[in-house]
Amino acid sequence: MFSKSTYLNRRQTLQSKLGNGLLLFLGNEESGMNYRDNVYPFRQDSSFLYYFGIDQASLTAVIDLDNDREIIFGDELTIDDIVWTGPKEALAEKAAKAGVTEVKPASAVGSFLKDALSRGQNVHFLPPYRGEHYLKLQEWLHVNPSEAGQKASVSLIKAVVSMRSYKTEEEVVELEKAVDTSIDMHLSFMRDTRAGMTEKEIAGKLQSMAIAQGGDISYPVILTVNGEILHTHARDLALRDGQMALCDAGAETAMHYCGDLTRTIPVGKKFTSIQKEMYEIVLNAQESAIAACKPGVLFKDVHKLASTKLVEGMKQMGVVKGDVAEAIEHDVHTLFFQCGLGHMMGLDVHDMENLGEQYVGYTDDLLKGTAFGWKSLRLGRALEPGFVITVEPGLYLIPTLIDRWKAENKLAQFIDYEKLELFRDFTGIRIEDNLLITENGNRVLGKGLVKSVGEVEGLRG
Repeated sequence: MFSKSTYLNRRQTLQSKLGNGLLLFLGNEESGMNYRDNVYPFRQDSSFLYYFGIDQASLTAVIDLDNDREIIFGDELTIDDIVWTGPKEALAEKAAKAGVTEVKPASAVGSFLKDALSRGQNVHFLPPYRGEHYLKLQEWLHVNPSEAGQKASVSLIKAVVSMRSYKTEEEVVELEKAVDTSIDMHLSFMRDTRAGMTEKEIAGKLQSMAIAQGGDISYPVILTVNGEILHTHARDLALRDGQMALCDAGAETAMHYCGDLTRTIPVGKKFTSIQKEMYEIVLNAQESAIAACKPGVLFKDVHKLASTKLVEGMKQMGVVKGDVAEAIEHDVHTLFFQCGLGHMMGLDVHDMENLGEQYVGYTDDLLKGTAFGWKSLRLGRALEPGFVITVEPGLYLIPTLIDRWKAENKLAQFIDYEKLELFRDFTGIRIEDNLLITENGNRVLGKGLVKSVGEVEGLRG
């Protein structure tokens, strides 16, 4: 946990943004994998962590703005619990470290909220994303599960986003830890990967490194020779010389701050000539995008810049023809770059995504796109000091998508489909780093991770 003052100040700021009503924060429960007592690794809700800091299952917290009360609902360990888990710090002691002095049994939540509703208090809650959240809202507030997302408090969502978007110095320290561990994971991948290894063998080693540093992975490791599959978690293949391997992996600290990096390497010692050309197209797009990231710049425009660099590169490869700017206006880039350039990062790897991408990555005056490619851009708003973001352009040659566009003769005025056939089995490349937006520009987080062709091949030696 951070210091008590951190959590007190956060909650005080939140209260000043809402004014009245009751704020309800649902902590997460343990979740059984195949029976109740064989559970997945526990992960606390990130907004609960942000305002209360307690990493423990089966908790609920309320901030009663009208009566100036803060309460954590949860149960102390019983003797039966202690037999199985050993003695642990009391919930009341944990609450005190977060500046909360009132602790009540978990069973008291329902009657407390019933009384609040009977007094006419407005209960604010964030959008649910776990099954137990929906059930609790139904039991306590009579919210139909099918309507729970719509009935979440927009004012609370906006207040939370307005705070969690700006990382403090102590948060940046935690994020640097996460990124540094992520860098160590990627250095291991880049140095030690060899033909004959399986994807899962490498992914397992990387996850063990994250755990050894006191945390865990911040999302399931993407380790694949099929880099065109954006979020594949299949890891059954053995690596072969001549292929490329893409690793998208990040560590999460014990305090649950995340890292999120991607590197693509040759399975052998060197890229092939075509792999090298395509890699340098992506690297140029990423470096151009990073240089453009500074306060006041719309990230949507940075995405367009990166897309332009990718299309310029594909024109040099003979795949794209005609005017690049006109091709971009017709969304030619979405044939090769189907996803967004980046997203917010913090206590969630896609920070606050459960609160809604429109609220997190856009504004009331800037709406999220709905067209193919653009609808996957999670962040479009103007960058501000304190934002932590990812920048992750890529080239993805997806045979099924190529076949669909070719069959429709889609944008044939800009695409040489005959030349494109030469690249249909190329797979994909992504390069990703994590940035802190500063007063005058940005800073790439972490101790540094190589990414030029020469540097990558040097590690493959």
